[in-house]
Amino acid sequence: MKRILPLALVLIATPALAHPGHGGGFAGGFAHPMTGLDHVLAMLAIGLWAAVSGHGARLAWPAAFMAAMAAGFGLTQAGFVVPQIETMILASVVLLGSAIALRLEAPVWLGAAAIAAFGIAHGAAHGMELQGAPLPFAGGFLMASVVLLAAGSGLAAMFARIGAGWPVRIAGTGVALAGLAHVASAI
Repeated sequence: MKRILPLALVLIATPALAHPGHGGGFAGGFAHPMTGLDHVLAMLAIGLWAAVSGHGARLAWPAAFMAAMAAGFGLTQAGFVVPQIETMILASVVLLGSAIALRLEAPVWLGAAAIAAFGIAHGAAHGMELQGAPLPFAGGFLMASVVLLAAGSGLAAMFARIGAGWPVRIAGTGVALAGLAHVASAI
């Protein structure tokens, strides 16, 4: 059951792009990414893909996402409009899930660049839905993001203990399909 539950959660997930209304401050910021399945799936996928890719990707890709997400948040707080935020967030879910499902191997720099582009969109979305003081809110969503990235890495470790690559591929497929389901529902 411990092995099946995380996989089942990924497979039954449906993205929810709008998830405001959880208040401000650190607690509101922490809750924010946890209440949007699009954010949850993208961050789990980054942690999972980075961990199974190994070597430099294990730390570089989550770090690139975190730095870019903070930058995207900062851009919206400075009054900049980040274009195509929702499109980029959906693309992150579909493409990251697909990369995992297809066992795509990318150079560390290329993976970091793609993940950073997604991070800017995710951070800008958080910045647009800010309620209250920016710094405590940012601290909360950044901490929640670290938790989700670590959970994705933990999934990779759990799947490695099973000794088969198929759970990773199924998880990636589930993430990609959840993203595609939202795209289809938005058309």
